[in-house]
Amino acid sequence: METNLTENNINELTQKICETCHQPILPTYYFCPNCGAKINSTPLATGLGTQLGIYLFSIILPLICFLFITRWPGLKYFRSKDPKAKLIGEVAWTLLILSTIIIIWLAYAYTQGLIKSVNDSLNAANLDMSNLSF
Repeated sequence: METNLTENNINELTQKICETCHQPILPTYYFCPNCGAKINSTPLATGLGTQLGIYLFSIILPLICFLFITRWPGLKYFRSKDPKAKLIGEVAWTLLILSTIIIIWLAYAYTQGLIKSVNDSLNAANLDMSNLSF
């Protein structure tokens, strides 16, 4: 049994037209085969290695003071329509927020310890100075 491609079958396969070169394209194409224009965005990788990389980057991001926020992939994943990619983005945001809170708390605790140490040293120096007689 042969399948003949009729004009209706071809129209069903080519439901989209490239906005750049106006050639018919399949709706599943990511790029136009004629001119190379981007048609659809490619799906985001959701493999374990990608997830671990995004999560690790989310944890260390506060340590580098958000210098690379534009390169942080968590935002792209969070905005994705793919539920798995969106979940990866949500976990990345959670890790980013938690690690930021921890870094702020550690900086505060370190600063308070440093202030206490300096005050103790100054108080000891003041006591030594007050015991001197002229």
